Amino acid sequence: MKNETKKENDLMEKIVSLCKRRGFVFQGSEIYGGLGGTFDWGHFGLALKNNIKQSWWKKFVDSRRDMYGVDAAILMRQEVWQASGHVAGFADPMVECEKCKKRFRADQIEDKKKCADCGGKLSEARQFNMMFQTKVGASDDSSAVSYLRPETAQGMFVNFKNTVDAFHPKLPFGMAQIGKAFRNEITPRDFLFRQREFEQMEIEYFVRPADWEKYFEYWKGEMLSWMEEVGLDMSKVHELEIAKEDRAHYSSRTVDFEFDYSFGKKELFGLAYRTDFDLKNHGLEYIDEEEKIKMIPHVIEPTFGVDRAVLALLLSAYTEDEKGDEPRSYLKFKPNIAPVICAVSPLLKNKPELVEYANTKVFAPLKAEFGRVAWDDNGNIGKRYRRQDEIGTPWCIVVDFDTLNDDTVTVRDRDTGEQARIKVVDLQNYIKGKI
Repeated sequence: MKNETKKENDLMEKIVSLCKRRGFVFQGSEIYGGLGGTFDWGHFGLALKNNIKQSWWKKFVDSRRDMYGVDAAILMRQEVWQASGHVAGFADPMVECEKCKKRFRADQIEDKKKCADCGGKLSEARQFNMMFQTKVGASDDSSAVSYLRPETAQGMFVNFKNTVDAFHPKLPFGMAQIGKAFRNEITPRDFLFRQREFEQMEIEYFVRPADWEKYFEYWKGEMLSWMEEVGLDMSKVHELEIAKEDRAHYSSRTVDFEFDYSFGKKELFGLAYRTDFDLKNHGLEYIDEEEKIKMIPHVIEPTFGVDRAVLALLLSAYTEDEKGDEPRSYLKFKPNIAPVICAVSPLLKNKPELVEYANTKVFAPLKAEFGRVAWDDNGNIGKRYRRQDEIGTPWCIVVDFDTLNDDTVTVRDRDTGEQARIKVVDLQNYIKGKI
């Protein structure tokens, strides 16, 4: 068991190291010692995150006729959070060490009486509200209080009437949003898994009360389908039915999709049946224009964490290849999700004729067509391959002296290491066929 734990810890260390070394993710405020629970996204991490979001938006919004996008403000009136129950009930149990003064979530520690860090006595648990409170405007009284939103859902609920009035949708229909959320976590941990600032991809799907079970099962299937599409290791994905006492205050049924992270089986995404809790609390209703009746729809809520999706994808894609003379590690991303689709290299960067050909006849057309194309002429070819492997680039394209004679290039496959000579005029179709 100890060896297995060490192996998993080593894997997480390798992922964190790769993310910094290759420009995926950096510690927030790093030059000042870092700020716990915050991370900054580098060039390739941002590209990966954007590809995930674009894939999600294409599947759940652009390809559907019953979904309406929204991008609500992060700051909302405090009455929103009072009506939603967050002011009164969005809290975690917290204990504090009387000796070292460190604070812990009471439901995440084994010994409830003794500090795991210094052995000091732990206080009795008290509820800690996780919302970041702020003030809006020049006033300094209670009327100026607002909060950084702890979820994106309420921004959709408060725009329910606007959406109905603007588009007159028939039930069932949904609203979708991708945006930042903030939670003042007591103990942020495990890299991107538990943060104080994170991003959500969320849907509120409005249905007739009698239909909720049908659509709950439908959305479960849709969520699993998308996970497979983006390249998650589905053998590591598990469904967990959440017990009543563990569900959020608004939920009458919740299924968590858990993932086998290197630090244990933890929540990845969630599916909740929110009944009419939110619309009723906000005093909102729906008028069926055909049947001429008023009703309060019920809500099915599929929730996806962008940051957790990235972490799960990194763990799914990370591969170590011990074959050959030089072992290598690489990220086995699907081409549509990879930060870079292909990298173009002149065999030697000090040969102007190779550089010119590679730049004008190979790189420029591919860049114009696919966007996510890299230029790499740093170091020898072997080092370039290893670098692109760690970024997760599916194909490396090399312009050599034979190219000048026959207009063919070497295309190397990331996963197999195999190389093929491809005509330059066929490159775009070759890559499109692979994608």
